[in-house]
Amino acid sequence: MRRSNIVGRLTLAAVAAFTLAFSVPNPALAAEKVLDKIHFLIPGGAGGGWDGTARGTGEALTKAGIVGSASYENMSGGGGGKAIGFLIENAASNHGTLMVNSTPIIIRSLTGRFPHNFRDLTMIAGTIGDYQALITGKNSPYKNFADVVAAYKKNPKNVSVGGGSVPGSLDHLVAAMAFQAAGADPTKVKYIPYDAGGKLNAAILSGEVAAGSTGFSEAVALAKAGEMRILAVTSPARVPAFKDAPTLKEQGYDVTFVNWRGFFGAPGLPAEKADQYRKALAAMYATSEWKAVRDRNGWVDIHNPGDKFTAFLENQEKVIKTLMQQLGFLK
Repeated sequence: MRRSNIVGRLTLAAVAAFTLAFSVPNPALAAEKVLDKIHFLIPGGAGGGWDGTARGTGEALTKAGIVGSASYENMSGGGGGKAIGFLIENAASNHGTLMVNSTPIIIRSLTGRFPHNFRDLTMIAGTIGDYQALITGKNSPYKNFADVVAAYKKNPKNVSVGGGSVPGSLDHLVAAMAFQAAGADPTKVKYIPYDAGGKLNAAILSGEVAAGSTGFSEAVALAKAGEMRILAVTSPARVPAFKDAPTLKEQGYDVTFVNWRGFFGAPGLPAEKADQYRKALAAMYATSEWKAVRDRNGWVDIHNPGDKFTAFLENQEKVIKTLMQQLGFLK
């Protein structure tokens, strides 16, 4: 088996951290209407993981009757920094807004790509985990990740990997982890950024890039439709939502990773309002509407409300910082 001892240790630590403070919501809350309406702020474009998480969550909440109505606003820019800045700068008028975010809020604050971090926001709750996938188009010559590695070792300049966000982002980091496990220099992998999953998928299908790094949930619908080929998934075992997708581990690359996603409120959000949001999200887990959304996307439940969310992210910050240093992304 090809191994990267550093990546193996750190990613296993990361997976353990992602399951920290897992809690089981009270099923008795499922039928209760908690909020009349909710507005989701999405820091990237359509078709990305943030977009899918916000819209999937809103779908489950409204169909289950926990929330009366949901609206959505996509605000791309700065790898998510524009939306975070907007939420902070307009805090008083955004008490009805929840912003979705994920591991990149930690990565980009560590690299200094924007001045804010999770501590500047009101912590509502972590909600799901989404594995990462390495993908290519249906007509690609690559059948699995080993084929990509072989092409890279033959001529690195001919193998580019696209991602749905800026250099140094989660998509870039996961691609680097995979190539390092294959014995390549992770800092020399040619990474091309796109604005969210929709544009990344178009680039892959047109052959603009050899492969892509993205969230599993973003790739699974196209894979089921036969438009995309999933070369590898960062899960410990094959994901039930699409069992045809092989894992990196079964191909001999010792890499596992899961990307948490969750929701944040504006700074200074009244405690009563924050608790309403937490109550609505907790109630969602017991509903059949949520299970349908979760399972079709291949997500796993990771529920960390309030202070547990803060502790979870503080631990993630330590794990991710160490990982990025070992991969050469941070000094």
